[in-house]
Amino acid sequence: MFHRRAAMTANPLQLTGHIAGAFVAPNGEEIPVIDPSTGRMVAVLHETSRDEVHRAVVAARSAFERGPWGRATVAERQRALMGIHDAILDHAEELAELETLNTGIPLAQTANIHVARAAQNFRFFSEFINQQEGDVYTQENGYMSLVTYDPIGVCALIGPWNMPLGLTAMKIAGALAFGNTCVVKPSEMTPLTLCRLFQILDERNILPEGVLNLVNGRGAVTGDALSSHPDIDMVSFTGGTETGARILSALARGIKGGAMELGGKSASIVYDDCDLERAVDGAMLGSFMNNGQMCLAGSRLFVHRGIADAFIEKFTERTRSLIVGDPFERTTEVGPMINTGQLERMEHYVASGLKESATLLAGGRRHGGFDAGYYFEPTVMTAPGNDLAICQEEIFAPFATFQIFDEEDEAISLANDSRFGLVGYVWTNNLERAMRNSARLQTGTVLVNTPIMRDLRTGFGGVRQSGLGREGAKGSRAMFTEMKSTVIALKPPALPKMGMTGAGENA
Repeated sequence: MFHRRAAMTANPLQLTGHIAGAFVAPNGEEIPVIDPSTGRMVAVLHETSRDEVHRAVVAARSAFERGPWGRATVAERQRALMGIHDAILDHAEELAELETLNTGIPLAQTANIHVARAAQNFRFFSEFINQQEGDVYTQENGYMSLVTYDPIGVCALIGPWNMPLGLTAMKIAGALAFGNTCVVKPSEMTPLTLCRLFQILDERNILPEGVLNLVNGRGAVTGDALSSHPDIDMVSFTGGTETGARILSALARGIKGGAMELGGKSASIVYDDCDLERAVDGAMLGSFMNNGQMCLAGSRLFVHRGIADAFIEKFTERTRSLIVGDPFERTTEVGPMINTGQLERMEHYVASGLKESATLLAGGRRHGGFDAGYYFEPTVMTAPGNDLAICQEEIFAPFATFQIFDEEDEAISLANDSRFGLVGYVWTNNLERAMRNSARLQTGTVLVNTPIMRDLRTGFGGVRQSGLGREGAKGSRAMFTEMKSTVIALKPPALPKMGMTGAGENA
């Protein structure tokens, strides 16, 4: 069992890339992969060199242009996608344990959310491509215009460290569904589940050689080599805003597109007519699930003055009662941070908040109950204004802030006062107010009376510095295809005969 950490610490896994249907020999810079609950090394990641990145892109290009995948029918792509779906479910327990081992996310969440979502991504796109249709236009007399969607080509898919399997699977499923080939790069901090998935797919021989390739390493090395490669047709990236900006800069030099799902600092507006208990439940999940390390975390909480005292008291009391512990224990609600850097980040923002006159209500320090690992107490602060760093900068941790408002216009103004625009949360029993808020909130998604709900038929992504493009259904189709128009002359009018007059005169 992979959760037997002592065995893996004694004999760390050796992780390498997978190119053109085979794992490469261990070489390159060695990067330790750490179990954040113990701080111990459980694997060694061998960084993919620039030359190996080139080999992976060449393999993907060859598979796209000359292999059977480029000619695969919808039915054949569906079978492949469902084969991956079944492989994930057949290894669900193992993959969930690896995800928990590598990320510190509680096992109950990696099993029920991360792995289940990864499998569902492949099932969803298998079903979606069977319902796709082109457009036909016949308004012009004598002509028929067809709109179809061609695969874009070779896709670089760069996944995040906070939900490595589920979110990267979304990219892989979408890219493959529309007929592309891929080079995948997981985060160097959390490569375990993606590397294991490639082993499983290798054993089952689901995809032709070169269709799906794996490279490993740091963003500044492997990621840069991949995103700047001249034969990559597009990059889909989930991660930090600063890294996304660098990738976009590299793509701009090649006049290529990219889809970026970047940072967030999502607002949760709680009105005095809400279901108070449900709103507290939802705000707790929105702030602390996934150890608070979520781009869509609703951690900026704006509460109407009429219920502020009751809401903040309930929220704070429950924050203090959260079970922080070993992520392999089924009762654990919050596990460790991903690394020491995140611990230091939490400490920095607590100190920053106190310096700027915020009030600490819960947490605020490293957890004293553990001899090892990167544990921090879930933290709650009230802020005197929206300009504080704790209200404007993405902390990416179990850290919630409260502000109080009186009027709806004030709440909307505070929520929109951010450089990010990923998700907005609204808690109210007034449907008219909910729709009014949705129209005014400057975000890619608005969730009303629910936390972190995702319908894969809808697009997910952000505005402002939260990103470009959308994932899911038609959003993924726009990301991974090129729209093509074909105009056919049926019984068209006669064409002008250019040059005929001059020819006659010369004759």
